[in-house]
Amino acid sequence: MPKRDLGTESLNFEEPAPREKKGRASPPMWYITSDELDALPSYMKQRLTLDKANAAVNDMATYAEANAQIIMAPRKKLSENMLDRALELREISRNDAVKGKHFFLEADIKGPALKLDNTGKATLTVLRHLGRISETRIGHHRVIILLKPQ
Repeated sequence: MPKRDLGTESLNFEEPAPREKKGRASPPMWYITSDELDALPSYMKQRLTLDKANAAVNDMATYAEANAQIIMAPRKKLSENMLDRALELREISRNDAVKGKHFFLEADIKGPALKLDNTGKATLTVLRHLGRISETRIGHHRVIILLKPQ
């Protein structure tokens, strides 16, 4: 058996380059600045405050993240009602208008900061005007897509 000198041998372990995770990055949270809010016409912003608008941005990112998790979940781990929702969301995500973007459905809106009341609708109008979201209809769903501001 040949004897090796372990002290002088160089140890060159090449670690494989870390693979990028397949999937999506976290949804964008492009907050509104006070200058942007002040530049809006008064009829559009009504009683909307900067805090309410930015809380709505947080809620929308949460909804989009939840949808992305449902879409990416393996079929075996989903309950029956979640499987129906996952299949529906996967079908929507294949549409060209939505493909590769973070989105949520109007039916998902039920959070503390963003509701479908008058203030919530005004918030969506402001965010659409500022280019943070766009809306499209796919099937019988109104899909809200999160966008990077121009």
